[in-house]
Amino acid sequence: MDDRNDIIATALDWARRGKGVALATVVATWGSAPRGIGARLAIDEDGLFMGSVSGGCVEGEILAAAEEVIATGQPVLRSFGVSDENAWTVGLPCGGSISVFVERIGRGPLLQNLSDDARAGRDAVTLLALDDGERLPLDEALRQKAWDASTRAALEAAAALGRDALVETPAGSFFLEFWRPPLRLVLIGAVHIAQALAPIAAMAGYQVAVVDPRNAFADERRFPGVELVVDWPNEFLRRRPPDSRTALVVLSHEPRIDDPALAAALNSPAFYIGALGSRRSAEKRRERLRAQGFTESDLARVHGPVGLAIGAANPAEIAISVAAELTEALRLRPSAVAIKDAAE
Repeated sequence: MDDRNDIIATALDWARRGKGVALATVVATWGSAPRGIGARLAIDEDGLFMGSVSGGCVEGEILAAAEEVIATGQPVLRSFGVSDENAWTVGLPCGGSISVFVERIGRGPLLQNLSDDARAGRDAVTLLALDDGERLPLDEALRQKAWDASTRAALEAAAALGRDALVETPAGSFFLEFWRPPLRLVLIGAVHIAQALAPIAAMAGYQVAVVDPRNAFADERRFPGVELVVDWPNEFLRRRPPDSRTALVVLSHEPRIDDPALAAALNSPAFYIGALGSRRSAEKRRERLRAQGFTESDLARVHGPVGLAIGAANPAEIAISVAAELTEALRLRPSAVAIKDAAE
């Protein structure tokens, strides 16, 4: 599942059912904090919760704060921090510090619209005032609020970085939050490795689609609970083109299936492109793509042989190596800077 979007969807569903609901969001971290900025936890009036804001070490405190927030309607900001030496005794076993904002949410349209837009592939940026809990679209806040020039400059500079951030200004503390579509993974070839990789990627927050024109491979019994598309990859990618939050991995070993998918991905802003095969088959693949006019810079985007070199020896281990390389590309590589903090 996509952790952040699904947590919001669940919280809104609870609110629609008439439940009192609190939403806890990590708005700042220092040191080796267990969860990143933007991590969420939704809590209903009965104590049912979904998500996390730490490795489990401060959730009890947040649940107690949520009960108070649901009862009073007043948001609170809680901070937890401790040195690595004393971390276990106080509750942050990894050390570091986090600040968590807890607010009551209702059935108002803003969060629902943000959630709907993200699932429909539309980006948005909001500003949450930590003194009173007011949340507005950033552009609307900049139009409406009579802020001083220093505050406006600080907010605009933070927004230009393209990631969630706590912004301290003369007008107060604000949490700048980017609402982005879920991560997508397109697997070309309904093969054994795809059977292992699809559930791993889904658990990591990707919306997974497995595409194969061969009916014998694209059998729903082999891929329970996975979007399975019986079609030529180039046709599927024409209808649903990759964006900057899409990864694509070709696995079929069939050039007539894999090559058109690679060409479509190379003509897109996909953040990761992988191709299964030996070094020899990878070089043959590059020759075919060069013949289509792709440059060496283009070809350098293709991870092939796919996956981190961990000595993987069977389909499940190969799937793990591919999932690890996907994570590396998303979190650490320069091309992924704009989205590296977006999917918790």
